[in-house]
Amino acid sequence: MEREIEMILDSTHDAMIAVDRVGRITLFNKAAGLLTQKNPLSAIGKPVDEIIENTRLPWILKTGLSELNQKQPLGEITIVTNRMPVMNEHGEVVGAIAVFRDITEVQELAEEITNLKEIRGMLEAIFNSTQDAISVVDQNGIGVMINPAYTHITGYTSKDVIGKMCTVDFSEGESVHLKVLATGKAVKGARLKVGVNRKEVLVEAAPIMVGDALRGSVAVIHDLSEINKLILELDQAKQLIRNLEAKYTFSDIKGKHSTILNAIEKAKLAAVTPATVVLRGESGTGKELFAHAIHNASDRRYSQFVRVNCAAISETILESELFGYDEGAFTGASKGGKKGLFERAHGGTLFLDEIGEISLNMQTKLLRVLQEKEIVRVGGTKAIPINVRVISATNLDLEKAVEQGRFRKDLYYRIHVFPISIPPLKDHKEDVRELAEFFIVKYNQEFGRNVSDLSDEAIKVMLDYDWPGNVRELENFIGRALINMKITETVILKRHLPNLEFSGPDVHPAAVEELQDAPDFRAVRLSDVVEKAEKQAIAEALVATGGNREHTARLLEISLRTLYYKIQKYQLQSKVATRAD
Repeated sequence: MEREIEMILDSTHDAMIAVDRVGRITLFNKAAGLLTQKNPLSAIGKPVDEIIENTRLPWILKTGLSELNQKQPLGEITIVTNRMPVMNEHGEVVGAIAVFRDITEVQELAEEITNLKEIRGMLEAIFNSTQDAISVVDQNGIGVMINPAYTHITGYTSKDVIGKMCTVDFSEGESVHLKVLATGKAVKGARLKVGVNRKEVLVEAAPIMVGDALRGSVAVIHDLSEINKLILELDQAKQLIRNLEAKYTFSDIKGKHSTILNAIEKAKLAAVTPATVVLRGESGTGKELFAHAIHNASDRRYSQFVRVNCAAISETILESELFGYDEGAFTGASKGGKKGLFERAHGGTLFLDEIGEISLNMQTKLLRVLQEKEIVRVGGTKAIPINVRVISATNLDLEKAVEQGRFRKDLYYRIHVFPISIPPLKDHKEDVRELAEFFIVKYNQEFGRNVSDLSDEAIKVMLDYDWPGNVRELENFIGRALINMKITETVILKRHLPNLEFSGPDVHPAAVEELQDAPDFRAVRLSDVVEKAEKQAIAEALVATGGNREHTARLLEISLRTLYYKIQKYQLQSKVATRAD
């Protein structure tokens, strides 16, 4: 039995030394020999102070007190020890025992951990302060980390990305993360478009290796939008006509209410047919968005999409723009003539916005084009065949216009082949929150903000309003709310919301007379009120965009030329001095 106990004590990791009442060593296990570099057999029976310098066991024998968790040097190592007296049944000290272990490696490990924490803190500071966006995904392509610059560039917050597939953030191109995870190799110089605003970026990505195992991918995103932006100033007529590839699809149309879903389903059916479509709905409901989506879902998607705002162009200009003109057709006509928009849209789609505003004379010429599928340039005689899908849009009551003789009945039937009614926002208020969150992401990217949510009070205010300006008004409303927020605020509260311009009750003329008769009534010119509000809105927008005039013009939905004029008029040059365009 004594031999078994001795084997157990020798096999333990802790060193043990025991002495009798006079300080002679009675136990000296193998671990004690390794730590003290003494022979256990030769130490037995010797006074402990001869074997271990500065031993405290004689003091334990003398006082009968224990010493626990004491750290002390032992040669070239550091130990932690517990020393306790051994008592007999009468409470007399008959010996003492010390149990100790080497903590040198533990101390070194603690120092390494401290160093690692410092390094991690420094890396986190660098990660969060760099101007380049960084995103990290795991080996399955799931987002695990982004930095603040990522939100500024893409508009997406941690809530939108962390735990989601890495394809959630880009709108055009292939995921560099998936390439890295598939090949295990770095990707350099990938040009992509990210975020709801399709911002152009340059991306570098590299694998994260732990030993020989691929554990994820890290990507650095450089913003190229400021570098690649081209400023094109057109004359007044060309600013009203935008010739562009359709950039929206049905996935960009937000809403889950049955009214908007029905409109989307009808539009999808229309997209796969060659039928002429008319989009009907109030201003701001998203008719142009539907036109883009129909074009992109049709077999004409790879051809031109041309938009014309019929209400904003005079009849003479509209005719030459739509049908083109031959050389010498009128004074100032370009040499060789000019192709019209019908010709330029050949094989593609022509979107005639606000078709209800064109004159009866132009309606007659448009009807001929739709019937004959050919145009004749202004000043020309040759018929030119065209293959164009026409999508028109109006907020006008066409039936009433036909009754009043303001719109040709035969043209009405020609464009009314496939009508699609787009509901006003007041008819699908359930979608207000989803739309608001979409616009938050958009303006996060445009304004460099980090807004992630709306408070319940803010949502209630929005749901209690009828939105006569529809989705366009809601978008402008959210943009102005972000302007009212501090850069560090992340939740839109009720106090951030701008005044709802159309929320007041209608004023009866009799009420106006009563106000005029009141003793404290002060008449003011409406133009003065408008100018004051206009100046304040422009000043606030310039501050929010850091003085960037292009961003300010887009936010206010005015042309860049108009913005320059207003800045001069209201002497707001100081608001733009902080940033060059």
